Amino acid sequence: MRPIRGVPLLAALLTGLTVLGPAAPAGAEDGGPSCARQERLRVPGAERQRTACLGDLTTAGLAGTAYTDMADQAGLSAKGTRNPSGVPGIQIDGYFPDDSRLNATHGWAHDSQFVIRLPEHWNGGLVVTGAPGTRRQYSTDTLISDHVLAQGFAYAATDKGNTGPDFFTDGRQPGDAVAEWNHRVTELTRAAKQAVRQRYGHAPRRTYMTGISNAGYLTRWQLENRPELYDGGVDWEGVLWTTRGPNLLTSLPVTVARSFGQATDDDLVEAGFAPGSAFLWPYHEKAYWGLTQKIFRAEFDPSYDPGCPGTTAGTTVEQILAPCASDAAYDYATRPRAVQRAVAKVALTGRIGKPLITLHGDLDTLLPIATDSDVYEEMIDARGRDRLHRYYTVQGGTHTDGLYDTYPDRLRPILPCYRSAFAALTRWVEAGTAPPADRTIARPAGGDPVNSCALEE
Repeated sequence: MRPIRGVPLLAALLTGLTVLGPAAPAGAEDGGPSCARQERLRVPGAERQRTACLGDLTTAGLAGTAYTDMADQAGLSAKGTRNPSGVPGIQIDGYFPDDSRLNATHGWAHDSQFVIRLPEHWNGGLVVTGAPGTRRQYSTDTLISDHVLAQGFAYAATDKGNTGPDFFTDGRQPGDAVAEWNHRVTELTRAAKQAVRQRYGHAPRRTYMTGISNAGYLTRWQLENRPELYDGGVDWEGVLWTTRGPNLLTSLPVTVARSFGQATDDDLVEAGFAPGSAFLWPYHEKAYWGLTQKIFRAEFDPSYDPGCPGTTAGTTVEQILAPCASDAAYDYATRPRAVQRAVAKVALTGRIGKPLITLHGDLDTLLPIATDSDVYEEMIDARGRDRLHRYYTVQGGTHTDGLYDTYPDRLRPILPCYRSAFAALTRWVEAGTAPPADRTIARPAGGDPVNSCALEE
């Protein structure tokens, strides 16, 4: 068996042990044409903002400064991923009014933090995203920001309004913390459009919503509920929340039961986990399954076991990652109706209003494709919105591309397929060129799978 890697990186993320360099720009702040009148830029509704003229808005230039956070990106991309660089422009960091204090970035101890990047050479578009998992606003800089900035898009990202493994402590009622995620994306989208108008003289001609994991869910929700704000989106393995299930609380309890010897491998397969993903199960058992189950159960069903996780997921890494023994017997279907009402606040319907491309790896071991994107595709079809949707299964893809470095002979990164899908979306929206039909993208036998992926092969 190969060693389980990545847990130390996950530990750093969970406990917030992020050390940033001084707030220094990547390039010369010469006040040149690219930064003219930057002091006049105001993000509508922001309680605080900080504006900087930077010689390079990409991670190549920002790494080690307070304008990004490389530790919060840990594990999301494969080694050898090639990213563009050399994109000068303006960065605005700030936060919207909020009463929770889980995000310590910049020493602000204030949630609803955001970043907006405005490249000098603008193509007229805007890309909006949210943080995956329980990460923060810089977490997808390598995955998304670098790539779209180099194409000329303005970029905006939010921490979703609450962060870290204790996100469930935010809000007054069950489900409020996740419901806030959707509100914060809508708030940032509207504000970023106004910031773009101030910077370039007119509003974006095209606005795209996109994201991975929890931000893939946000993409789905925005295109269902706020389609007027966007022209389309790319959903990278978004989390599926449905009122009656399936959802995380119907798929994860069996994994906890297995960790306590109360379920078998066959039970996991019966629950929808791909049998071919079994080699990934030890890592997910150690780093993901128990933690994810307990914090989302605490969010939507806090009365089930008030003592675990209690008021916090833990004070040490071991406590944070540890599952609650009670979750081995958790049965969403038999819980009080109040639990379903809490999930209903954030539930998806499939009623998308703008073009959407979904990608999901067939070896996803946190969000099994059979109980997630396969179901969401059926929901979209049932709503008669299939003409607005394309669905690509990535053979050998799993939930985070960082695992490819441990298993290059069994996995493939999804990021290059995501970039191909984003290009296909823009052609679909802007030129009317329909993307390829729904299909499985085969795992390549050679070439450069870290940086290359064709939707049609």
